[in-house]
Amino acid sequence: MTHSTSVVVERRVYASPGRVWESITDLRNMPRVLSGVQRVEVLTEGGFAVGTRWRETRRMLGREATEEMTVTVCEPPDRYVTVADSHGMHYVSEITLVPEGPPVAATATTLRMTFTARPAHDRTPGLLTRLLGRVGSRAVARALGKDLDEIARAVESHV
Repeated sequence: MTHSTSVVVERRVYASPGRVWESITDLRNMPRVLSGVQRVEVLTEGGFAVGTRWRETRRMLGREATEEMTVTVCEPPDRYVTVADSHGMHYVSEITLVPEGPPVAATATTLRMTFTARPAHDRTPGLLTRLLGRVGSRAVARALGKDLDEIARAVESHV
């Protein structure tokens, strides 16, 4: 039986979905927007699309961690999904943007991030999964919430 844990955070951003999308898919500028991201190495050519891959190095729990992310779903400017496999775990991150206000001139966007972690193979859940189930899910929610706050600050300051 596979055990998975999901964390969902969301935040209202006072900008159109198109402006928010531009910010969250600008991989090369990610370290300037998100204080937790130290480096991003884009591994594919072209724009942000299904198949786009990058290595993202973050500082977490006092240590650097590098994960390779791959876009598996890309529906601009509504949502994208990335996956990563690391240390026996399979991670899925989904970001959705929901416009608020009239369809043509949305003045705000609800930005939602869903992060799911599960063992890459059917087996007893590892320490990370058990941590995510308890204390870790709060820490992940705090980190994701901070990311969303920083995205909002970057996008809203350039309105």
